[in-house]
Amino acid sequence: MKEYTIDAKGIALGRAASEVAAILRGKNDASFKENAVPDIKLTVLNVDQIKLTGQKSKQKEYKTYAGYPGSLKSVPIERAIDKKGKAFVFRTAVLGMLPKSKLQIKMIKNLILK
Repeated sequence: MKEYTIDAKGIALGRAASEVAAILRGKNDASFKENAVPDIKLTVLNVDQIKLTGQKSKQKEYKTYAGYPGSLKSVPIERAIDKKGKAFVFRTAVLGMLPKSKLQIKMIKNLILK
């Protein structure tokens, strides 16, 4: 099992998330396979010190929909950070960059945020 550690202090949210997603998929290894989850543990330090660049703090929203008419709810990113912390925002960004399959759940379990 390989273990990686990344310090995210002062790095932009998207840049850090894309680097983490590539490592979780195993793209930095010579034995990369698209249909397999690599044996990797990835620890990200200082997640609460990640930068939000541009107008993200004013424009970005997280939406949830229960499937019923009128049940679409949107939460601005600042309120999501206040309620759940920057770890939630970072984990959501990484999830969006992983493959949308059964492998996504297994890969995100290898991510440890501190």
